[in-house]
Amino acid sequence: MRHDQVKFCPCCGTPVQLEFQFGQERPVCPACGWLHFADPKVAAAVLVEQAGQVLLVQRANDPFKGLWTLPVGFVDAGEDPAAAAARECLEEAGLAVKITGIIDIRFGREHPRGSDFVIFYRGEALGNEIHAGDDASAAGWFERGKLPRLAFQSTVDLLSSY
Repeated sequence: MRHDQVKFCPCCGTPVQLEFQFGQERPVCPACGWLHFADPKVAAAVLVEQAGQVLLVQRANDPFKGLWTLPVGFVDAGEDPAAAAARECLEEAGLAVKITGIIDIRFGREHPRGSDFVIFYRGEALGNEIHAGDDASAAGWFERGKLPRLAFQSTVDLLSSY
């Protein structure tokens, strides 16, 4: 949650005040001293390649509904980001994967509800069958030279680099 969205203390309900704390203005509760730190949103994605093709899923929801991306989603609090990447691949493409390493970490929010960081992993398919699920309307294998329209610039950059 951004600082400008915090109006009341979640501990005691008192209206917060902006104070300069830890290098910037932050919401602070004048009654109990609670201090708001805006935590970054983290997503995890997995690049799975098989027979020279890349696994992509088609987004079923806005933003970028109908465009394609690697299986990707938010990391839950307390969740290992590698486990999140594997979970997202199973949820969105129906494919279990073994995470084999980190490819890259990219910074930059591409839409207002998006992540601040995306951790890109390489994954090894543990099966052959794929099917769309969760928030994907389709899943498919694509040759790198014949990719469909991609949703995120970070995906475009990653696929052109690795």
